[in-house]
Amino acid sequence: MLERVHLVIVREVARQGSLTAAAESLFLTQSALSHTVKKIEQQLGTPIWHREGRSLRPTQAGQYLLSLAERLLPQFELAEERMKQYAAGERGTLRIGMECAPCYQWLLKVVSPYLARFPDVDVDVKQRFQFGGIGALIGYDIDVLVTPDPLNRPGLRFEPVFDYEQVLVVAENHPLAGERYVKPEQLVDETLITYPVETDRLDIYNQFLRPAGIIPRRHKTIETTDIMLQMVASHRGVAALPKWLAEEYADRMPLAIVKLGKQGIAKQIFLGTREDDAVVDYLNLFVEFARESNWQTPRVRR
Repeated sequence: MLERVHLVIVREVARQGSLTAAAESLFLTQSALSHTVKKIEQQLGTPIWHREGRSLRPTQAGQYLLSLAERLLPQFELAEERMKQYAAGERGTLRIGMECAPCYQWLLKVVSPYLARFPDVDVDVKQRFQFGGIGALIGYDIDVLVTPDPLNRPGLRFEPVFDYEQVLVVAENHPLAGERYVKPEQLVDETLITYPVETDRLDIYNQFLRPAGIIPRRHKTIETTDIMLQMVASHRGVAALPKWLAEEYADRMPLAIVKLGKQGIAKQIFLGTREDDAVVDYLNLFVEFARESNWQTPRVRR
């Protein structure tokens, strides 16, 4: 059976040109290496070197093994180095699942300085977890779950990293634009535009409309924030978004922001991780970066 050590010997003998030099490079005695070379040829059933005095030249079979060694051994060596880095928490791919569609812009503010701090860590963001984020985290499909709605599960932990307020966004000349806050019944004749998420998971329904027994005239879903707010600015409906995101768009679009109810709707972004990943330094430090960022988009007054 061909083994990795055979490829190492083939490569080193070819590099050094003789058993004596190869044995010294491999920290073996010449007799031990000579015995190993004969054993390899016996196992393979074909000579792999031409012996020319003290020098060795690969046969056709030996040349094939040498070519194989030069392709495979660097990959083994790189893999071993990566494993050491993984073990030391220095390298990896951080797979992030998003259950919060508008949180993508927030995530960008965290990822940018994080990547600068950890150049050996890659980041992969998966946004299609509206209905299976917890399962993806438990099943090791992702390493971090960004969600405003944590669920307690054995083996998982959720850290709050960012506070925000959910607000109503309307066109700047909409009848509700001048209100200090909006009441549920004021949305009964409106078209509510949301991301394509089940209404059971939308705060505007759970914390505002349903407790008052209100259903908007129409509910429309749009995947992208830009198109959603273009529709709102064109009087095609109203939307509920995090205040920090609404303010960012209101600085460049004809939009107005109104509090949802007298007390408002306070929310948090949580990062979910697996408890058995507590020893992964670069993952824990991502949570710290997210918590310390706590950024707010400055509002430019027009």
